[in-house]
Amino acid sequence: MSTTHNSATITYEQMMALFQETREQMKETDRRIDRIAQENAKLGDRLGELVQSMVEGGIKRLFKQQGYDFDVINPKYNFGNKQLGIYGEVDLFLENGELALLVEAKTNLSVDDVKRHKKQLKNFRLVSDAKNDKRRFIAAVGGGVVRENVRDFALKQGMFVAQQSGENVEVIAPEGQPRFW
Repeated sequence: MSTTHNSATITYEQMMALFQETREQMKETDRRIDRIAQENAKLGDRLGELVQSMVEGGIKRLFKQQGYDFDVINPKYNFGNKQLGIYGEVDLFLENGELALLVEAKTNLSVDDVKRHKKQLKNFRLVSDAKNDKRRFIAAVGGGVVRENVRDFALKQGMFVAQQSGENVEVIAPEGQPRFW
């Protein structure tokens, strides 16, 4: 009585060829993922520009309604100090000589975005102090999507919140006085 074995044997060269084929498939998958990530990044940038434009469009008017009259609006405002090693960018910087407003606008505003903006404000204050700029700064965050918990968190930090409301943008003031940096 003989037993039949159905064993598939492959040679070392065949195994190496399979590894090489798998490696090439993985490289192609990585290239596809990179292309998709780049396309998503471009879309995210465009959505961010749209939200910033939405917020920027009426921000001077909306803050005038809150009692703040700003003469100048600067989008994508860069700041820094080489000696301090501090550099940053604010999405919108509004000023009137004695007061400035620093705005961070996101497509989908998160608590982490608010925390990062708060850190930027501290850095901006340090850079401004180094230049002997003693103006007071107030802050706002804005977004196309602002969840209630994020809005509440920003307001508790003493920041204004600009958010989509129907077809318009509204600015919500923190209770009491806004925080000054």
